[in-house]
Amino acid sequence: MIARKLPALTRETAPFWTGGERGELLIQRCATCGLYQHPPLPICARCRTETVGPEAVSGKGRVRTFTVNHQAWLPGLDEPFVFAAIELAEQAELYVFSNVLGDPGAVTSGMPVKVCFEHHEDVWLPLFEADFEAGHAG
Repeated sequence: MIARKLPALTRETAPFWTGGERGELLIQRCATCGLYQHPPLPICARCRTETVGPEAVSGKGRVRTFTVNHQAWLPGLDEPFVFAAIELAEQAELYVFSNVLGDPGAVTSGMPVKVCFEHHEDVWLPLFEADFEAGHAG
């Protein structure tokens, strides 16, 4: 397990960071208009209601864009590593920014990925790995 800076848990963000305990990627969704939004906000960005709350999603998506980092930004951080914008399958332009595990040279734009979780203290970090069952992954 590599060293990571952990997020602070707030009322809005705690479900996202702790859903991995149950194997769930929880993304905020509006009960009024159905919009998924990430990062979570106190109100819906579309209809401005307060009827937002966490909902489990499939955890599947595609790498929209990515960078391969060759510098360890924290002590103990392995490099090179991939930081990517993952577009989740549930909604166009619904992004989670995270690491893609595995061989950095195998990551491509459009690559299908699925969520996995890395547990640190009270946080389950959502990371992504190639989803070979979804089609071409590299």
